[in-house]
Amino acid sequence: MATKKGLDQTIEEKLNSLFELQQIDSAIDKIRTVRGELPLEVEDLEAEVEGLTTRLDKLTEEKTELDTLITDRKNMIKDAKASIKKYTEQQKNVRNNREYDSISKEIEFQGLEIELSEKKINEAKAKISHKEEIIEASASRLKERTADLDLKKKELAEISAETEKDEEKLFKRSDKARKDIEDRLIRAYDRLRNNSKNGLAVVSIERDACGGCFNKIPPQRQIDIQARKKLIVCEHCGRILVEPLVEA
Repeated sequence: MATKKGLDQTIEEKLNSLFELQQIDSAIDKIRTVRGELPLEVEDLEAEVEGLTTRLDKLTEEKTELDTLITDRKNMIKDAKASIKKYTEQQKNVRNNREYDSISKEIEFQGLEIELSEKKINEAKAKISHKEEIIEASASRLKERTADLDLKKKELAEISAETEKDEEKLFKRSDKARKDIEDRLIRAYDRLRNNSKNGLAVVSIERDACGGCFNKIPPQRQIDIQARKKLIVCEHCGRILVEPLVEA
């Protein structure tokens, strides 16, 4: 069964109802705009903090692996030196040149192992030094961005607490105002709001121009709007035009 809400209203009453609804919804939009930027900032900071934390963890893990490599290489050097000492003692008791040459090769091999390990240790130390610089910078950046995140979260919580009750009241007023307006006008109103970047569906004339798209309104059309005898829309943007002095 079709609703009869708002059908008995005069054109002036319909304009007043639409204008009142627009003012209420614009107030809601304003609250959302103030708060709406903060959640995005918080989200971006959370993503950055997460990325920095992941990077810091990876760098720390890589440094630990390099520390382990150095320890392993130092142990290899220790073992190689022990082997050289052992082979050097064995050389004193060889029975022929073949045994001497064989042990000499083992000593030479262990010497190469020591050189290689020392090279790997020096390379690892250089990498560690570089990573420590990056870790320090990343940790400093993480601390800074975490502090920014905490501040933004606090700011968002404060604004949400301040605006939550106001927004709730405005939503109730908006719902109530909608009940007094016929469905076809509500559909037109919502369509205009959804297609408008600033959410304006009902606008007044400002300096002889549409308050939505700022295109000039002809004088005769302004007189018709001021008379409030019919619903008039802007020829350029389609918004509903109302006389500036209409009280909500």
